[in-house]
Amino acid sequence: MSIAAKLQQLGITLPPVSTPAAAYVPFVRSGRLVFLSGHIARKEGKVWTGKLGANMDTAEGAEAARAVAIDLMGTLQAACEGDLGRVRRIVKVMSLVNSTLDYTEQHLVTNGCSELLGEVFGDAGKHARSAFGVAQIPLGACVEIELVAEID
Repeated sequence: MSIAAKLQQLGITLPPVSTPAAAYVPFVRSGRLVFLSGHIARKEGKVWTGKLGANMDTAEGAEAARAVAIDLMGTLQAACEGDLGRVRRIVKVMSLVNSTLDYTEQHLVTNGCSELLGEVFGDAGKHARSAFGVAQIPLGACVEIELVAEID
């Protein structure tokens, strides 16, 4: 099944690339690698704010990370000139989770992104990963994730 068909089956419509909020570009290609800048969680078009362990639980954080994965795929599609079939592998995901000092489930929050990438890209979606708890993310977002992919 093609990536486009898989997304349609999942009821996912990829958004256009977001305009950067500061002095950076959404992605950079170097050889066969594409480095996507960090994408913050959005809900209903607005920044998804919150702090895990204070006013958000792990399940809601995982939903936010899944939403970030959808935005990342929209940017990756632009980097692939509209054809996600060019993705050979999701290489690495790095996740920042806005969380309290005693919150320790950042890895479970990040699963929301990782699981969707695996579902969409199959074995090519299995990736190396880091998940960190941080004191704050720009604009008060609950999750920020960046991605590295190999493409044709």
